[in-house]
Amino acid sequence: MNRTFTILVVLAMVLGVAVGWAVHTYMPADSAKSVADNLSIITTIFLRAIKMIIAPLVFATLVAGIAHMEDAAAVGRVGIKTMAWFITASIISLTIGLVMVQWLQPGVGVAPDPHAAAAAATGAQLTLKEFLTTHIVPDSIIKAMANNEILPIVVFSIFVGTAVASIDDRAPQVLALVEQISAIMLKVTGYVMAASPLAIFAALASVVATKGLDIIGAYAKFVGGFYLSLGVLWALLFLALIVFVGPRALRLIAGIRQPMLLAFSTASSEAAYPGTLEALQKFGVSRKVASFVLPLGYSFNLDGSMMYCTFATLFIAQIYGVELTLAQQITMLGLLMITSKGMAGVPKASIVVIAATLAYFKLPEAGIGLILAVDQLLDMGRSATNVVGNSVASAVVAKWEGQVEDPAKA
Repeated sequence: MNRTFTILVVLAMVLGVAVGWAVHTYMPADSAKSVADNLSIITTIFLRAIKMIIAPLVFATLVAGIAHMEDAAAVGRVGIKTMAWFITASIISLTIGLVMVQWLQPGVGVAPDPHAAAAAATGAQLTLKEFLTTHIVPDSIIKAMANNEILPIVVFSIFVGTAVASIDDRAPQVLALVEQISAIMLKVTGYVMAASPLAIFAALASVVATKGLDIIGAYAKFVGGFYLSLGVLWALLFLALIVFVGPRALRLIAGIRQPMLLAFSTASSEAAYPGTLEALQKFGVSRKVASFVLPLGYSFNLDGSMMYCTFATLFIAQIYGVELTLAQQITMLGLLMITSKGMAGVPKASIVVIAATLAYFKLPEAGIGLILAVDQLLDMGRSATNVVGNSVASAVVAKWEGQVEDPAKA
């Protein structure tokens, strides 16, 4: 299924560029714009479908996840150390994405739709007072969900999840209902994302039809910049592994090579889970620690995905000529820090999180259509990075607990 989907995405990209180039080259400008507008209907419907699932998906996944956090708290010391590492790694990943996209400026020079750019220039202003008074605690959760205001939904979900976890019998009926809603919304998300090859074709064909092949250069800069940023993150993760575990960490780097390649080729870090667990145990990480940290990491430590969220969101802001203030960028880091934790197991989770972030800062949702065209290429890199990040986390926590053995000495 993953291979078939990847083939469809590649075909959609190739056909999108070919059709867009043909329209741009052989049709008058007015006709080309008309074709692009018609093609953009497909992308618009796809984007609306994504927005449709954001509120119930965030609410259900966060409430269910928080309600089950008692299991992590019960392990005491290991749980605290694990979460401390996850939070630190998350902040570093998000910050690298923010710094690198500001340095590389991949979105500067890309000519966007002027109407969307004008709307973005006036819509992204957010004061501290407005943020604190209207964008944190909702005066109506129904209103917040109707407007897809992600942070009030998160705050409400945290209260509900914590309340469920604190009740003696854990409100089993409510918890079961939320888990069922979560499962249903994940299935709906899968249905929506199954249409992404068609949306990718329409997005690429539309943008190339109006802008020509010059836009491909911008995509190359975006993809190249993101992979360079991943390289920086990998270097820091491997450095941390060597510092905390010692020179023998090089064996683990070699051991997780196959799971990394599997995650990269399938664009799915979940597909590499069994191989990653086996590689950690072969390295000497105790099964108790590996079996706890690794699955928790798949929910709370998606380093590649989080870095992509800041990189892609600011890339879109650059395209539309919007400069976010330092306070807004810090707000974005905090927002993505929380929302990314509720997206574990969601197909194309980063797209959903980015769509919510764009709506929060009133940036044009059409920006999703621009990055969607190359998202599959980027998903491969961030999936492999998620495997690296969780492997490093498992080894470091096991070392802190004195539960790393050298198989050669056993």
